[in-house]
Amino acid sequence: MSTAVNQGRLGTGGQGTPRPRGRGLLNWSRFLLAYVTTNLQVQMEYRVSFISQVVGMFINDGLWLAFWALYFTRFPVVNGWERTDVMLMWAVLTFGFGLSMGPFGNTINLSQLIAQGQLDYYLALPRPVLSHTLVSNLWVSAVGDLLFGPLVFVLFTHPTWPRAGIFLVTSVLSGAILLSYNIIVHSLSFFIGNAEMLSYQLGGALVSFSTYPPGIFRGAAKVFLYTVIPAFFLGAVPVTIIRQFRWDLMGLLIVVAVSSLLLARWVFYKGLARYESGNLMVMRS
Repeated sequence: MSTAVNQGRLGTGGQGTPRPRGRGLLNWSRFLLAYVTTNLQVQMEYRVSFISQVVGMFINDGLWLAFWALYFTRFPVVNGWERTDVMLMWAVLTFGFGLSMGPFGNTINLSQLIAQGQLDYYLALPRPVLSHTLVSNLWVSAVGDLLFGPLVFVLFTHPTWPRAGIFLVTSVLSGAILLSYNIIVHSLSFFIGNAEMLSYQLGGALVSFSTYPPGIFRGAAKVFLYTVIPAFFLGAVPVTIIRQFRWDLMGLLIVVAVSSLLLARWVFYKGLARYESGNLMVMRS
C-alpha cells in the first residue's frame, strides 16, 4: 500500500502533523460553501461557456417536459398519474439532481480518479478524502437543473407554502439518494478495476427509470426499482408525499436517504483501504 494511502488513513497531511477534524455540520457546511463559491468564481471567468451550459440543460429538461405534456394531452391519466404529477416529479428530480451533482461535481469523475491513481492529491489534503474529492469540481450544467426544478414547481404544480416546504425537503432527500448511489457505483473501481463505463451506465439507468410514472412497472421490475436501483425514491415517492403528506412515507424517505449516505461512505472508505497510489502527486493550480 502506498505512502499516500497510509497518510490518508492515518489522518495526516503528509507532513507528520495531525489532520484537523471537522467539528460538525456547521463546519462542513462552511467548507462546502467556500468550495462552491470558489468553483463558481472560476467558472464565471468563462461566462459564455457557463451560460451556454446552463441554458443547454434548461433546453434539454424543457424538451423532456414538453414530451410528457404532449403525452398527457392524448392520455390524461396513466395509472392514477396526471400531467401535474409528472411536472411535479420533474421539478423534484431536476432540483434534487442539481443539488447533488452541481456542488459535488467530481462525483461523475470518481471512478476515473480511482482507476488512474489520481486520488493521491486528495489524500494529502487536511479534510476527509471523500468530501474534498467530491466538492473540488463544479458540474456547470447541473446548475441549469438547480434553477429549472423550482421554476417548474412554481409555474406548473399549483404551489402553496406548505407544499413548497415539502418540495424542498423531499428534493434534498432525493438528491442525497442520487449522490449516494453514484458514489457507490463509481467506487466499484476500487474493487474491479476501471469501472468508468459501468458506473456511467448504472447512473444513467437510475436517472432514466426515475423519470417514468411508477404505475407502468409491475412485479419484479417494481421491486428492483425500489431496491437495487432506487429510482422510485428519487421522484415517485416525493411526489406522493407532496400530493398528500404522509409521515410514514416521509420517514421512509429519510431513512433511505440517511442509510444511503452511510452506505456510500462505508463503501468508499472500504475501497480506499485497497487503493494503490498512481504516484501522481500532482499539485493542481
